[in-house]
Amino acid sequence: MASLRFAKCFDPEGARFGIPTYPWRLAPEGLATRRQLRAEGLRPGGQPIAAQLLRPRFRREPLVAYLYRVDLAKPVRPMTSRKWGALALAMLARRTCPQCTTDAGYVIPASLGMCVPCAYPEEQRAA
Repeated sequence: MASLRFAKCFDPEGARFGIPTYPWRLAPEGLATRRQLRAEGLRPGGQPIAAQLLRPRFRREPLVAYLYRVDLAKPVRPMTSRKWGALALAMLARRTCPQCTTDAGYVIPASLGMCVPCAYPEEQRAA
């Protein structure tokens, strides 16, 4: 049964899905996902999707991972000092409590909307 599911995902010519399709973990050499490219310090660089991986799932749509050619990938752009500064300010904004305007030292939970001491003041006094 499992081999039949993988057979549905194998289309190296792209006749059924429009682009070459391979079962999960059976992609040919020279193709990589975005995460795999990033781990090598590369990015797709505007190239089109070269192929896709399909992972069949029981009673659901299959998982899809798009593949890019490694030889056409470009190096990741380096972070500039301005980008580092903007990232630091964004992270500071995520750690700052809007209620007491202090740096909580952690990212404020979106479910609370404020730091834990401001969200539960009676529990903080008891402790």
